[in-house]
Parts: sequence; C-alpha cells; structure tokens
Amino acid sequence: MRIELLYFEGCPGHEAFLPHLRGLLERAGVDVPVEQRRVESDAAAQAERFLGSPTLRIDGVDVDPGSAERDDYGLKCRLYATDDGLRGTPPDAWVVAAVERAARGS
Repeated sequence: MRIELLYFEGCPGHEAFLPHLRGLLERAGVDVPVEQRRVESDAAAQAERFLGSPTLRIDGVDVDPGSAERDDYGLKCRLYATDDGLRGTPPDAWVVAAVERAARGS
C-alpha cells in the first residue's frame, strides 16, 4: 500500500493533519510510511492533478469519493465537501474506507 500526502507550502493544513492521519493508520493496523510530497508550481499541480492541500492518496487514488469529477487543479488550500459541510481535511470515514479498499486490493 502506498500512502501519499500532497501539499504546498502556502497552506498549513497538512502539518496538523499528518499526526492525525498517522493515528488513523495505526488504529487500522496499517504500518506503512506516509510519503509527503510538496507540489511546488502550478504546472506541477496540473501534472499531479492536485486539487489542493492537503490531498491524500492511497495507492494513487484520492480518498475523496468525488475527486474524479473535478478538474480545478492548482496551488490552494483544499476544502472537502462533506455531509456536515466544508472542512479542510478529509473525514476519517473516507480515509478508513480508502485504506480498507486498498487492503482488499479493490
């Protein structure tokens, strides 16, 4: 399993999210390092299909179920549209579901 946390320096959200993410992974019994990847330019954001900071991908797939329908790539702080409103990090349920899918190989 590959876990990537993409971010850019102008948005502090990834720094606060990283320890929380590591805790979620530990509770799920996943002992995989989180690869932090800084996106440094708008061109890189386009190439990476970077929807904003933080973006969490597991085995190359964004944990946001609606991300495949979006194309607003760029260097920006990301907002996640959830049933409870907008938030700056993905909900725990999305992260856990993505980890479980990756563990099953689906």
